[in-house]
Amino acid sequence: MTDPGRRADGPPKQGADADLGNEVEGYLLWQARVAEAEQRAREFTGRMDWLTTAQRDEVERHHINDGLLRARQDLERIAARCASLRGEYERRYGALRRRCVGWTLTVCVGMAFVVVLALTR
Repeated sequence: MTDPGRRADGPPKQGADADLGNEVEGYLLWQARVAEAEQRAREFTGRMDWLTTAQRDEVERHHINDGLLRARQDLERIAARCASLRGEYERRYGALRRRCVGWTLTVCVGMAFVVVLALTR
């Protein structure tokens, strides 16, 4: 059985369900990023046998914070680019729609003119 919020031929429907799904997905992705940063920090400090436990904890904390800061900056850059692209595509779509409507009206007026000429002869 399919999810009622998802069409078989396209993206999920918009609305509160979609917003909640996006938030849950974002939360889970961020938690995965946190776990990855923690794992990388442990691997980084694992090669440093000379560190005391306190030093190791501090280096791991700094490494995690740095990794998460970079991840947040990357995500913010991606989000800004997505918003920019959306605006650009909306402008292009609007121009294309106006052009198509203009050509359709022109063709309809031309056809009406031809019909009127044909009927008056």
